Amino acid sequence: MKTSLSLLILALAFTAYCEPHPPKIEKLGTVECDLVEASPIVFKDRLYRFEYVRDRYQHNELGQAYFHFVDQGNGEKSPPFALGYHLGTAFTEGDRMYVYGVEIWGSSVVQVFSSDDLIEWASKPALLTDDWGLYNTAVAKADDRFVMAFEVGEPKEVVGNRFTIYFAESKNLLDWDILPMECVYTKEKYSACPDLHFIDGQFYMTYLEAYPGPSYNPHLLRSKDLIEWESSPFNPILSFSEEDKMIANPKLTAEERKHIAEAENINNSDVELCEWKGKTLISYSWGNQRGVEFLAEAQYNGPLREFLKGFFP
Repeated sequence: MKTSLSLLILALAFTAYCEPHPPKIEKLGTVECDLVEASPIVFKDRLYRFEYVRDRYQHNELGQAYFHFVDQGNGEKSPPFALGYHLGTAFTEGDRMYVYGVEIWGSSVVQVFSSDDLIEWASKPALLTDDWGLYNTAVAKADDRFVMAFEVGEPKEVVGNRFTIYFAESKNLLDWDILPMECVYTKEKYSACPDLHFIDGQFYMTYLEAYPGPSYNPHLLRSKDLIEWESSPFNPILSFSEEDKMIANPKLTAEERKHIAEAENINNSDVELCEWKGKTLISYSWGNQRGVEFLAEAQYNGPLREFLKGFFP
């Protein structure tokens, strides 16, 4: 009898061990209050955090929104640029940085800013639409072209249930053409805040899913053609939790720490991924999705390819 019981326990343990598990994400805690759209990004062998600084951010001394970069090695900040622009995202190709944003939330135009030193910036319209309302964007290199995922909020005949993600392509990161309308995710439900990567012939995209309550958590998809999408069986890849409120920035004041501790949290959103020294760095936001929001960081102890593929056993 004891032998049979021991064999049963071993069999159950072996089954549990062999069942697939998602990549283990370690939440590191909050780094800033009132910052949302931010991206870890490598430029000329240095790690930066790209930040969209909103006009209401308490440390914003310019009185209007802008973009800048923070060197994660020494904390130095690049000069502000793209004054008055919103919802930025950054992408590097070679020795040049490209940043995309909109002049107003729901603009019909995505503007691109480009620089080789993070100081002097050239600017031009990158993506023009027929009065679509545009919001967040993300860019990935896919073989010999670049692909942009862009979030659309209106009109209803285009988005169905807002928000909806469409796609565009470019050869030079400056001039973009919208791909056929069947390249979309999805008109059937809320799908916002894309982050896009291309690995081994497939696009991997995180987006924000709305839950009843309401609450919000990021999901991961993949697709070979931007038309047919496969959802990870491990979704959501992050869920809001008390770990979001851990303090990752020792410079946060006592008042800011109190604000973090007392804040309502129904949301993990605006996920951005970056590989650095063999690890996958994750930037995300948490809060109440109604203006009380925080910037937090997490990581996976392995490369980005391993991280993304690990969600599709």
